[in-house]
Parts: sequence; C-alpha cells; structure tokens
Amino acid sequence: MVARRRLRARQPVGTLDTADVEAIVDRYAAETVFVHIGLSDISAAFGVDPFRFILSMLDERFESILTPGFTPSFRTDDGGVYHKQYSPPRFGKFSQLFHPLADYRTDDATNSIVVRGPFRFDDCEHHDSWGPEGCFAKLDSQNIQYLTVGTDWLVASQLHYIERLFELPYVETVEYEGVIYYDETSHERITQRTHEYRQPVTWNRAKIADDLAAAGVLDCYNCNGLRIFAFNARDMRETLAPKLAADPYYLVS
Repeated sequence: MVARRRLRARQPVGTLDTADVEAIVDRYAAETVFVHIGLSDISAAFGVDPFRFILSMLDERFESILTPGFTPSFRTDDGGVYHKQYSPPRFGKFSQLFHPLADYRTDDATNSIVVRGPFRFDDCEHHDSWGPEGCFAKLDSQNIQYLTVGTDWLVASQLHYIERLFELPYVETVEYEGVIYYDETSHERITQRTHEYRQPVTWNRAKIADDLAAAGVLDCYNCNGLRIFAFNARDMRETLAPKLAADPYYLVS
C-alpha cells in the first residue's frame, strides 16, 4: 500500500512512433535542459539504441544538456578521491554513457553536474552541493527546464536543493575531506559539503507529482507506458514552499 501510494504502478511500455515523443519534447524549447533518462523504457518503446536515440533528440533541440554525475564514493572515512574525468557517475546508465561525451563537469565531489554544451557554473560554490550559492541554486535562479524521460515516476535532483534551502528537520549538512583531480596531474585537497538524512525517508513521489500537476507546474505524459515529466526548477520550489512551510515533512509523508 505504501509503495503504491508513493510510486505509480509500473505499466509495460509498448511500441511508439518517434514522432510521438519528439512532439512532446518540442513543447519545451529552451537553451538549456536538465535531464533524467531511463534507457530501458526508451529501448522498449523504439527498438533502437536508446542512448544514441535520446541524445540525438536532445542535441537537436537544446544548446546545453545537463545531467547528474553523482559520485557518493567520495564519502569515505579516510578521505575520498574525485577525478573529474575518471570518476564515473554512480546512478543511471545514461549518465555513465553521457559523461565521456560531455564538455564540462562541475567540481562538486559528491553531486556533480555533467554538461554537454556551453552552460557553465563558474560563479557558483561547487563544494557546497545544495547550498544557497551552489550549482543547483543557479538552476533555480535561472528556472532551468527539467525533462524526465523513461522513468516510472517523477525524478528530480532539484528536490535535494529544496530540502536544504528550507532546512527540513530530517536533513543535516555534513562535510567530507578528500582530493579532487582536475586533470591527470592537477589536484588539491578539498572539503565537500553535502547533506544526509537523519532518518530513513522516501519521497512521496506520487503525491508530489499530483500536487505539482494540479498547480500547473508539472506536465505528465504517458505514451503507451513511456512516461515523460517536464517542469522548471524555480517553479517547483515556489509551488512547494507553502506546503513545506505548513508541513516540513511534506515531501516524505
């Protein structure tokens, strides 16, 4: 019951015409897009190499493509190592395949962002992952377009930024010491700030998606089982703000 309340029941993905998805993505024309991609469902829908298919679709429509390059392995007791070129993103096959083809990666040793295109985070504090001057704060300030394609539910890294911004009671900021390698030889010791949960929690993604959709800031599509979600970073934060003011456990209840 809890799992069904928090997540949508999985629906098998059927065959789609590429034009069906292209028409949806075309509605969100912007210079920059932040994506979460599920390759398995894209493969089932189109019967093609899902990575090449979705990357080509995004390249044709956006000047810059951003995706998470998270490396939780940096969080070790004896100090971690983060290499901007050789530390592979931990989560998602799309991010792992995207990383070698990207033009830029942020210096954040735990929650980096990988970029294909000219978008940069030069004016941000890279070693405070979810902080008010961090990279995800810039996505909020510029109201960057998010697209999630091929996942069973809403996936949004921006929610971590919102948790930190509102200082929710189940979140605490922690620091990790380690070394960052910028290239083959250039490196330095750093202190990386990020956040962890004080207790086991799970986002109630179904409720969050329903409320954002009802407020008109989240578009949800189900194309023969292939799910697509679209929203903008600042719009999400502004919509969730009064809910979190009323109930700081809103995201996880």
